[in-house]
Amino acid sequence: MSEVADKSVERWAQDESALVAFATAMARNVAGKTQGLIIYLHGQLGAGKTTFARGFLRGLGFDGIVKSPTYTLVEPYALADGLMCYHFDLYRLTDPEELEFTGARDYFSDCSICLIEWPERVAGYLPQADLEVELAPHEGGRSIRILASSGRGQAALSSIADELL
Repeated sequence: MSEVADKSVERWAQDESALVAFATAMARNVAGKTQGLIIYLHGQLGAGKTTFARGFLRGLGFDGIVKSPTYTLVEPYALADGLMCYHFDLYRLTDPEELEFTGARDYFSDCSICLIEWPERVAGYLPQADLEVELAPHEGGRSIRILASSGRGQAALSSIADELL
């Protein structure tokens, strides 16, 4: 439990399927335990951000095709009980004000989970993250670090830490 006190959890995924399984388990433990959640996904190109999002959506019960929103900037996913998940990929933004044209402000609510790749591209234009997931290549797999950035994020991290130990 000391990891929760430090407001972070660190893990390692040996391959893509392990990363998907981790994200799926994380989502299952978060679902229904928090009202709304903003998750920033950090990592270099190819670090596994979209793969993580795919696993997370699976854990929320979405079984359709998960598309990368590289060109659309955001993909919406309708889930059970009126919950929405919005998956953003902001890599292609050249100006943070472009985010305003997506109607992004309307996506952040207590009835949605927002997964945001490349949030640093629009620093200052997004609401504060509740959780930040940092992915990096490590020993042939991926290192995963989850940081709580808000009280809501701390509650979510506490609910998943024991399960993901």
